[in-house]
Amino acid sequence: MNKQELVMMEFRDLFNKMVWLNKNKLEDSLKGHKPSEVHCMEYIEKNVDPNVTKLAESLYMTKGAISKLTKKLMDKGLIECYQKPDNKKEIYFRLTEKGKEIYDIHEDLHHEFQERDKVIFEQVTQEQYESMLSFMKKYSQHLDEEIKKRGIGIN
Repeated sequence: MNKQELVMMEFRDLFNKMVWLNKNKLEDSLKGHKPSEVHCMEYIEKNVDPNVTKLAESLYMTKGAISKLTKKLMDKGLIECYQKPDNKKEIYFRLTEKGKEIYDIHEDLHHEFQERDKVIFEQVTQEQYESMLSFMKKYSQHLDEEIKKRGIGIN
């Protein structure tokens, strides 16, 4: 196995372990809410004037899928839509109080997981962080270019 294959295998293994470790706690704490719903609410809370296009780009989903997802979240009373007085065409989203409760639970869980894993991250040097982040940025940019080449969009 070459280094590239080994790195990719280790990334997958690492990701799968995180999912496995976090899964039960997330499911128990966020009963009735799918990961896509929670991540959509997270994006809405953390970004200015989130709309269908921004959500689709961020979550790597189609605009149609985001429209269905946001409708479902509105039906559950977790988000609401709004418009700006100077732009009646564009629709934006924000969390309701009920949505903020789910968001807060999700954030608390992230902090709990970070605390659990802090022991390993405290051992990472600044240079190691910079190297890992540089690699991830380059790889992400490469994948963005591949997505563009294939004409895969958020239609």
